[in-house]
Parts: sequence; C-alpha cells; structure tokens
Amino acid sequence: MTLKDQIDMERLPKHIAMIMDGNGRWAQARGLHRAAGHNQGVDTVTRITEECTRLGVKYLTLYTFSTENWNRPSAEVTALMQLILNRLLEEVFMKNNVRLRVIGDMSRLPEDVLNHLNEICRHTEKNDRMTLVLAISYSSRWELTNAMQQIAQKVSDGILKPEEVTEETINQHLQTNFMPEPELLIRTGGEYRISNYLLWQCAYSEFYFTKDFWPDFLEEQLYQAIIDYQQRQRRFGKTGEQVQEDKKATNI
Repeated sequence: MTLKDQIDMERLPKHIAMIMDGNGRWAQARGLHRAAGHNQGVDTVTRITEECTRLGVKYLTLYTFSTENWNRPSAEVTALMQLILNRLLEEVFMKNNVRLRVIGDMSRLPEDVLNHLNEICRHTEKNDRMTLVLAISYSSRWELTNAMQQIAQKVSDGILKPEEVTEETINQHLQTNFMPEPELLIRTGGEYRISNYLLWQCAYSEFYFTKDFWPDFLEEQLYQAIIDYQQRQRRFGKTGEQVQEDKKATNI
C-alpha cells in the first residue's frame, strides 16, 4: 500500500497552511547561490499546489515572504520579487481550476509585482476547485494590529460598542476572513517555530515539522504530513472520551 493509499479522503484537512523554509540552505548545501534555491522552491510550490488540488484540499496558504524578509540583502529581495513576476503563471491556476488570493501589506510591494498579482487574482476569481493563498509581505502581528486599528476606529465612530467586540468581530477584520482556519500547519527546513504566521488563526491547528528543505518537500512528504494529522485526536479542550461520544452521536 502506498502512502497516498493510506490517506482517509473523508478526513482531509480543508485548509493546509505551510511555512516554506530551507530554500537558501538547500542551495548552499549544493554550492549554489541562494537564488537557485528559491527558484527550485517555485517548482515545489507548483507540484504541491497541483497535488493538493487533486487530493481535494480546498485552501492552501503559503508563507511566501514575511515583513521581516524585507530586511534580507537587497539582491535576494529583488530576486524573490522577480520570481513572483516570472514564475507565478496564470496558466498554472487556470489549468488546475485554482483561485489565487493574496494576504499581506501590499503597499510595500513593487508596482509591477502588485499589478501582476492583482491581474492573476482577477482572472482566477471564478475558479473553485481550490484557493491558493500567498502570504506576501505578511506578518501576523501586522495583521492583528491592522485589525485592531479598524475595530478601534469603528468604536471611536460609534459604529461599535466595546462590549460588542467579539472573537467573530476580530475574525471579520483579519485578512483571512474569506476562509476557514487551517487544520494543519506544515513547516519545512527543520525549525520548530511559526515565525509570526497566522498566530490567531492557528490557535487550534495541528503542527507538523519536518527537516526536509522546501525544495525536497514533494508529494510523498505531503502524504506523510496528512497521515500524521489524521492519526491525531483533535479535542478542542474536551477530553478524549467526550470526543468519542460526540463522534458516536454524529453517526447515529
């Protein structure tokens, strides 16, 4: 039985979030420039996107470029922006019936990159097999600060009362308000942190860490992460016995 055969297709996570770490180290280990690792990483993005689409995952969110990444050497930042322009092709989305959405501080992006992203988002907005979300110039603290400012302004304007601010109010003001929270968060590259990524949304996500660098994270590694996720019991504060009782009641 293959790894893919071991996946319970009835219990797939609807939303998988990924931190694509290790491109630079993958390249350096091979005596290549870091840009070569990012270029190879784009190939992995295409393969993982297509496989998630085939499996039936509905949302895939990729941590593409953080606000902290602006502090990297300018040559590397420029190379990353050029990859978005030259390797992010509309044809890939149309072929797989995938919609593109982007979250992050778009005001910091070069105009040509922003226009390219907006064009693909417009042209793919009716695609409905899967939504690929790119987190670009994104950090969770930035997102939460932005959401709090919007809510504070509404309170100041008398649109909202402080006591009316709920978790749902915050959810509605986040950039991710169009999709469910991720059930599974995968990080490649051997690090065990989530690096300011979807902090609010991942409150109950299952985490999966792997030492594989992102360019080496292919279909088999994706299957293993999903199988590991499916072997866990998601309790949301309840006991294991309560979860089992809930399942029995649902199946009656």
